[in-house]
Amino acid sequence: MQLIALVATLLLLSAVGFHLGRRRAAARSAAADRRPHSLPVYYGSYVALWSGLPALVVLLGWLAFEPLVVRSLVVDSLPLVARELPPERLGLLMNDVRNLAAGVVTSRDVDPEMAAAAETYLRLKRLGAVAVAVLSLAAAIGGLGLALRRVRPDLRARNAVERLVERLLIGASTIAIFTTVGIVLSLLFESIRFFNAVPIHHFLFGLEWSPQTAIRSDQVGSSGAFGAVPLFAGTFLISLIAMAVAMPVGLLSAIYMAEYAPRRMRAIIKPLLEVLAGIPTVVYGFFAALTVAPFLRDAGTMLGLGVSSESALAAGVVMGIMIIPYVSSIADDVITAVPRSLREASLGLGATRSETIRQVVVPAALPGIVGGLLLAVSRAIGETMIVVMAAGMAANLTANPFETVTTVTVQIVTLLVGDQEFDSPKTLAAFALGLVLFLVTLALNVAALQVVKRFREQYD
Repeated sequence: MQLIALVATLLLLSAVGFHLGRRRAAARSAAADRRPHSLPVYYGSYVALWSGLPALVVLLGWLAFEPLVVRSLVVDSLPLVARELPPERLGLLMNDVRNLAAGVVTSRDVDPEMAAAAETYLRLKRLGAVAVAVLSLAAAIGGLGLALRRVRPDLRARNAVERLVERLLIGASTIAIFTTVGIVLSLLFESIRFFNAVPIHHFLFGLEWSPQTAIRSDQVGSSGAFGAVPLFAGTFLISLIAMAVAMPVGLLSAIYMAEYAPRRMRAIIKPLLEVLAGIPTVVYGFFAALTVAPFLRDAGTMLGLGVSSESALAAGVVMGIMIIPYVSSIADDVITAVPRSLREASLGLGATRSETIRQVVVPAALPGIVGGLLLAVSRAIGETMIVVMAAGMAANLTANPFETVTTVTVQIVTLLVGDQEFDSPKTLAAFALGLVLFLVTLALNVAALQVVKRFREQYD
């Protein structure tokens, strides 16, 4: 049975359980002439959860362990010579077995042992699919029957359902936490491997970035240069230009929409601004490379300035246009949420509208505005496509916005493009860059929380 069909069947059984649970609760309450403890919807939810959750546990367990079990059994069916191969070679062999089983032409001649292994693989996959279908359906039907037997007027269905939902929410939060911890640990462990090969002070304070390593020691750049300062400088420069464009435009447009614009005008301007957030970044990259960069180059030539065809200025300007909605939308929402009584009190004391906005509304909305600016900065730091297409990939250490620069994210993508083996400093450098990027983002979040904590005020 296909996975989608199995999931649909389990959902159908849960829906049937919900309907039967409600009907059984009403029938038993009428027969016993007693008022049920909970509403009928809770009895239905109780039966539906008992029908769906056990089957879901079986299905998730199968999805988690089935590849490992099938691989182990297929490897055991291979000849002894194949089983004693190194892990990398054995992995390639298993990949050929899977391709052969799927009907894809493999990179090697098909011998009888490979054909037999592919047949074993197919047989085990079919057997596993049938087994998980039977076990899941048995768990769903068994849970449904058990829950229906427990439905009676004095069953505290509401308490049981709410307790189970609470545990599910805790489980979802735990998954999110462990996912974050896993990401951090993966970055940390791979970064430690990188710093074992390259001293950390060379990475953090080195002024030359050339991660290409040669095969022979007599070739140029055989050891590579992993000074990341040019990458940090390029990221900071482009983000600074982007925020110089997005912050004033986004904040002033938010103030206009919230304080000055008529309702009909606001209903037109705000959706138009938010459309910018839905444009793919590759489209912004084309716009920067084909329109903004040539315009800046020609304008620089007219003014006697040497502007490169790929420059930090072009990438920063377009990136600033892209993140305007992040600033304006959030700032507009928080400014609108400021109590109207504060505005009226300020105006009643004789302040003008502009003075009220500067001295009352904006300080009251400052925590939300800082949050929007932080989101915009994080978006600017993490952008890749615009930088690749408009700023280039040359790691130049410069503060001149007219020259070509690159960023941390662009180099991470460059280092991990293609089939890579994670045993060289060139590849492991991507994890070190990712760790630095994570720490910078964390520092921005901590700084923003401190600003919010300092300026937050409570209003009745």
